[in-house]
Amino acid sequence: MSFKVALNFEDGVTRVIECNDDETVLDAAYRHHVKLPMDCSDGVCGTCKGSCKQGQYDLGDEYVDEALTDDEAADGLILTCQMLPQSDVVVSIPAPSSMCASGPQSISSTITNVQALSETTIELNVELSEALDFLPGQYINLGFPDSQDTRAYSFSSRPGSQAASFLIRNVPNGKMSTYLSEQAKAGDVLSVTGPLGSFYLRAVERPVLMLAGGTGLAPILSMLESLRATPTSQPVYLLYGVTNVSDLVKLEALQELADELDNFSYATVVVNPDSQHDKLGFVTDHMESVPFALANADAYLCGPPPMVDAVRQYFKDAGTPPHSFHYEKFNPSTPKEEAA
Repeated sequence: MSFKVALNFEDGVTRVIECNDDETVLDAAYRHHVKLPMDCSDGVCGTCKGSCKQGQYDLGDEYVDEALTDDEAADGLILTCQMLPQSDVVVSIPAPSSMCASGPQSISSTITNVQALSETTIELNVELSEALDFLPGQYINLGFPDSQDTRAYSFSSRPGSQAASFLIRNVPNGKMSTYLSEQAKAGDVLSVTGPLGSFYLRAVERPVLMLAGGTGLAPILSMLESLRATPTSQPVYLLYGVTNVSDLVKLEALQELADELDNFSYATVVVNPDSQHDKLGFVTDHMESVPFALANADAYLCGPPPMVDAVRQYFKDAGTPPHSFHYEKFNPSTPKEEAA
C-alpha cells in the first residue's frame, strides 16, 4: 500500500510524491529526488521538522524530546525522518523548494476546447501531457505558444486527471484573453508550470463556507469536484457573486453538484441593482443566508481584491470570524496573493 504525500514548500510550490507502507516521508522524498532538510535522520537533531495538519500518520517513539517535544507533536509538528503516513497527507516544509532541489513541475498541455461562457469569462479545456497531482484550489502558470510569458490560473477541474479546465477572465486587450478569443485553436500546445499556492481545501472537519467572485469560482469548483469524489457529512455552502446576471457561469455544473452532494447548497448574488435577480448587492449583504454559525466554520474565498477586503472587514466588524479563513485575491495579469 502507498499514500500520496503533498509537500508544501514555503515559496508556494507543491510536490506530490508516493510514500510506500513503512517508508518515512524523508526516505520517500529522497527516492523521488527531493532533498528535504535533514542532518541526522535519526530523530535527534530536529532539522527535518515540519508540520502536518491533514491526514493520519505515526511518529513512533524513536525520536528525542529535544528534536520534537510532546507539545509540538500534539500541535501537528512532525519529523519527516520519523513520519510514517497512514493516509494521504499534506506536509508543510519550512524551506523553499529551491533548497530541496524540487522546483515546480513543467509539462505541456494541448488545447481541446475554448469557449466563451459569457462576455467576461472564457473556459479553457486542455489535455495535460501527464496527470498532475495538485491540491484542490491550487493554480499553475500557463504559458503562451512560442513565448516566455505566463499567466496564473486556478484549476476548475479535479486533481489527478489529464483533462484540465480553467475559467479565465476576458480582459479587454489582455494578452491571454486576446489569444484565447482570436487565435487559440484545438491542438495548440501551452506550457504548464506548477502546482502552486497555499490556497487549497483542507481536511473537512466542520462546516465549510465558500465565497467566489467572478472567475474566482474556478478553484471553488475544483474543491467541490474533490468533494464529489470524497463526500463529507459536513454542510458546504457557496455564495457566488458577480456584477451582472450575464456574468453567472457554470450554473448547470453547480446544480449538478448540489443534486449529487447531499450537504452542498449555493446561492448567487448580483451587484447591479437593476438586475432581475433575487439576491442583489454584495456577498457580504447575504451572509444571513449561511445555514450554519460562522464561528464554527472554515471559510474559503477567491475573488478580486475589493471583494476579499470587504469580506475580511465584514468578519472583523461582525466580531464572529470563522474558525479558519483561507483566501486568494487576484488582479488580471498579476501574481496571485494568498493567505492561509
